[in-house]
Amino acid sequence: MINALLIDFDGVLRHWPDDHANNVEAEFGLLPGTIARIAFAPELVASSVSGSVTDEAWRANVAERIGLAHSPVDGQAVVEAWSESSGEIDSSALRVIESCRPSITVTLVTNATSRLPWDLDRLGLSETFDHIVNSSQVGFMKPGPDIFAHALRVSGASASTALFVDDKMENVKGAEQMGIASHLFESLEGLQSFLASHGVE
Repeated sequence: MINALLIDFDGVLRHWPDDHANNVEAEFGLLPGTIARIAFAPELVASSVSGSVTDEAWRANVAERIGLAHSPVDGQAVVEAWSESSGEIDSSALRVIESCRPSITVTLVTNATSRLPWDLDRLGLSETFDHIVNSSQVGFMKPGPDIFAHALRVSGASASTALFVDDKMENVKGAEQMGIASHLFESLEGLQSFLASHGVE
């Protein structure tokens, strides 16, 4: 019997509209995609979501790299404007997840920076989940097995009694290798069908 849902955040419940970054880039005369290319360079973002550096340090590094690559643009001003957004919540997906409580435990499992608690509070989601497993806090990242093992422990579940939902196939495969029934999020209807097929509605 399923007693826990492990749910991803970005790409499932939270989305980042392209127009915000595009507007910031246009304001500072940068080409579309400049911020994402620098901020999410693998070696840079990995240090922030693993907890090796704080969110503040990551953003400062991004600002420095933007300033160096696009002088005389003020990299700090670019990052401050970009950082004003906390993304947008998919209210329909959120209602589906909230409907699972209190019959099962709902645990957020996300590769995120140390800013996550602030974003959740700002978005009104601080009390939405029974547990929050943030990679930068626990030191383990998806799709590695350690973060899933940790999420199962805090959820009071075993691999056979938990479900996992994520929008990235590598993370879904990582959970499946742990024996967790998993779903690649592509649509609200698909999510609802997955949950219903496991007796969660």
